[in-house]
Amino acid sequence: MSKVLAIANQKGGVGKTTTSVNLAASLKATRKTVLLIDLDPQGNATTGSGIEKKTLKLSVYDLLMQTTSFDQVVLSPEDAAYDLLPANGDLVAAEVELITGEAREIRLRQIVDAVKHRYDFVVIDCPPSLNMLTVNALVAADGVVIPMQCEFYALEGLSALMDTIAAIRDRLNPDLKIEGILRTMYDPRNKLTTEVNGQLFNYFGDAVYRTVVPRNIRLAEAPSYGIPIIKYDRQSRGAIAYLALAGEMLRRHDEAAAGIS
Repeated sequence: MSKVLAIANQKGGVGKTTTSVNLAASLKATRKTVLLIDLDPQGNATTGSGIEKKTLKLSVYDLLMQTTSFDQVVLSPEDAAYDLLPANGDLVAAEVELITGEAREIRLRQIVDAVKHRYDFVVIDCPPSLNMLTVNALVAADGVVIPMQCEFYALEGLSALMDTIAAIRDRLNPDLKIEGILRTMYDPRNKLTTEVNGQLFNYFGDAVYRTVVPRNIRLAEAPSYGIPIIKYDRQSRGAIAYLALAGEMLRRHDEAAAGIS
């Protein structure tokens, strides 16, 4: 059964695209079939997957505008190994056009529902803001993975995101769940990190992934080469962290399927 995950946080700079690309690659490394959807007009998940966004003839924008088919848009980047629906600046227009379009909140869900039987996981990289693209992602998703840094302002952003998820659940997607909270750029030597860490576990409990993603130079370098960290440096701390995250996620799914709490 396919699982659709939106990687979302309304605060920028928290490792959202890094998580989208490297989680997709790590799940693929466990022999799962994976589709990564780049839903950010910046197209960073596209370039991080080895695709030059400026040369795209078709993108996820064309799918959202219902002018082409999935098979005409989907790519299979050689180094990334997963399938990709790429994005570029055209998505800025989609933000505007969807506001007045028919079935505006469910365009992406219609696309995903038609193809998700091909994949074990569909991973959606969301924009770092609440707009119609983010709404589409949350309506299409089964669960939300929230990357966040352990800092004060991150908690404020998390509160706003929780309100958004609750509103989407009430109005458009009653089955939407918090899949997990991922602590990124993690530095246990920082006192504030420890304090925020404690607050996260007190409030969210088991929803917080045990896996943390540390600050890691190799992880920051990988996107400039257009490859996931497990292809760039599989022995790096960043690669080990994302492989561990994929493993933890799969264990949780297996336990849920077996009825283990």
